[in-house]
Amino acid sequence: MEQTWPQPLPDDPSPFAGPDGDRSGLPLPIPLPAEPMAPLSAAELPSGDGWGYQLKWDGVRILARLDGNGGVELFSRKLYLKNGVYPEIALLLEAKAGALGRCLLDGEVVWWDGIRPNFQQVLKRERSRGLARQPLSADAAQPATAMPDASAASAADMAAVPPANAGSAARPNAVRAAAMKPLPADAGGRSSSGGLVYVLFDLLADESGDLRALPYEERHRRLAALCGDGDPRLFVTDLFPDGEALWSWVEANRWEGVVGKRLSSPYREGKKHRDWLKKKTELVLDVDIVGLKWRGGIVASLVMELEGEYLGSVSLGLNEALRSVLASTFRPQRSHLAVVACPFPALPDDLKHEDVQWLSLPFRCRVTGLELTSAGQLRHPKLVTFLPKEPLA
Repeated sequence: MEQTWPQPLPDDPSPFAGPDGDRSGLPLPIPLPAEPMAPLSAAELPSGDGWGYQLKWDGVRILARLDGNGGVELFSRKLYLKNGVYPEIALLLEAKAGALGRCLLDGEVVWWDGIRPNFQQVLKRERSRGLARQPLSADAAQPATAMPDASAASAADMAAVPPANAGSAARPNAVRAAAMKPLPADAGGRSSSGGLVYVLFDLLADESGDLRALPYEERHRRLAALCGDGDPRLFVTDLFPDGEALWSWVEANRWEGVVGKRLSSPYREGKKHRDWLKKKTELVLDVDIVGLKWRGGIVASLVMELEGEYLGSVSLGLNEALRSVLASTFRPQRSHLAVVACPFPALPDDLKHEDVQWLSLPFRCRVTGLELTSAGQLRHPKLVTFLPKEPLA
């Protein structure tokens, strides 16, 4: 049965309708949610016919509000304006303003490196261009489908092929256009090694009005119809019926996780619901150890660096034998304590009162962790193994 837009009651006018219900002169701005809807962590994914499943994209949550006249505003999870941090996403949406019309989109800005999302690259952008956060204006502070043909997906199919396009039953579209083709070098500062994409998963409002009361399955269907032009920089993540198969693919391909969504659920702000549940894989990272943290004459933890950025310190997995080997190998002589400077532009706050020995020749380790925090540090890190030094090219 076709889903229709529920008409507002006379004493509860839609914020998108005129005084007589006329929608031709929709007021600005479209109200934002007080807080974007967020998935809750779960040990296991929900199951049953009433659930759909999506890839969990490792990026930064962004709401995009389009006024229908070419104006675009990007908002963070905390509702800070982000146009200056992601100008290429704003420009992309401005270029599509005629086709998209007035709407409120919800999704994730992701750095796509050709294989999987790279959260560290998004954090670099946040740090370099997001230092001066823009507060909300007074008006912005107001609170506010059929699934793709994926029914034939099996765990074996999902594990056997990379994600590629929305039409494939076995492959999440995310990565669709290249599986995926290299992004154009002139597209907002992109290079062949990666670039920003805006992955959409919800539509809160469109020209017809506020959609938040509609079932998620219907909102996703409308979103796919609105944004399904095949642009690899802006696309709608697939909705799959088989959570177990998608989880198997995620584990095999080292993606972040899966989100299960109740297909009948409205858009509920924050985490006051049980309608979106996420299950995450454990991160496995190869990092450089650039310093040793000493306490009481022993090596207490190892200072980690990933792609030139501070990742935090790891101590879990360091047994007494390893501490002894590290101490005998790297124990500083008093005359050499200040020879090597901190490799980071500024000394991290959590190291300012620590006795840290910076290493002139870093070594590599493999570590695991739950996730990268918004500050760029690995949460609950654990040392797995030391890695051999990479040969010189």
